[in-house]
Amino acid sequence: MSHDHFKGKFEVELKYRLASKSAFIDVLGSMEHEVMLQDNIESDSYFDTKEQHLLAQNKSVCIREMEPSGIKLWIVKGPESDRCEATNITDANNARSMLKTMGYDVMLEMKKERSIYFVDKFHITVDHLEGIGNFAEFAIMTDEEGLLESYRSELVSLASKFGLTANDLEHKSYRCLQSEKSAI
Repeated sequence: MSHDHFKGKFEVELKYRLASKSAFIDVLGSMEHEVMLQDNIESDSYFDTKEQHLLAQNKSVCIREMEPSGIKLWIVKGPESDRCEATNITDANNARSMLKTMGYDVMLEMKKERSIYFVDKFHITVDHLEGIGNFAEFAIMTDEEGLLESYRSELVSLASKFGLTANDLEHKSYRCLQSEKSAI
């Protein structure tokens, strides 16, 4: 298993809403793949200013803790839709304190159950968000901006092997879906 799957400053990611998680897992089981982790609980804390300056600039800063794997990440996305960088951290509480010192507060917290699989050069995450649904994200990270569109086409092709189509695409971020759910 290689963590090289998560290196790069650009991420091509297609998120699909799943009608049946078990059917998706059955298809995955029929193809060659590696398991990075299964059924981890991810706790995400999204930071911004009180005025939500980052959100207005299409940027996000997140501290993620994963259990039982023990992985802790500092993730920055945006402003471009494919821009994403993440780094491992050892002390999530200290990272949160540093962000607070810089004037950022937790604006949203959410949890999801996540499994991560590798299929060739791509990674597939299968997520469950309570009250929102099941999703599969097909993704690849790269430093090569010129490869983004060809990777996007390859990901669409891979997703089609699972019976997923453009009608199944979820264009909203988990952050947006969670915010909408919380507003109800």
